[in-house]
Amino acid sequence: MKAVVTVVGHDAKGIIAKVSTKCAEFGGNIVEISQSVLKEYFAMIMVIEVKDITVPFATLVEELRVLGTENGLDIRTMHEDIFNSMHRI
Repeated sequence: MKAVVTVVGHDAKGIIAKVSTKCAEFGGNIVEISQSVLKEYFAMIMVIEVKDITVPFATLVEELRVLGTENGLDIRTMHEDIFNSMHRI
């Protein structure tokens, strides 16, 4: 099972480190990552493996959201099943 994590906000040092540390704290593993900085704006999409997380998925989602709020970022986490359902025709 995987999840898609998006992070958007003003660029700052350590964003990738903070988000990846939080994922690892709960047993998530980054399997793919893409990030870019456009002028002062940071954008990142990560695919993380969540089959071995140590907390309920909803807790991971909330903890990442809170991390975003604390750092002036918008962090959203979506289970791959929901993501795939949204993108089917």
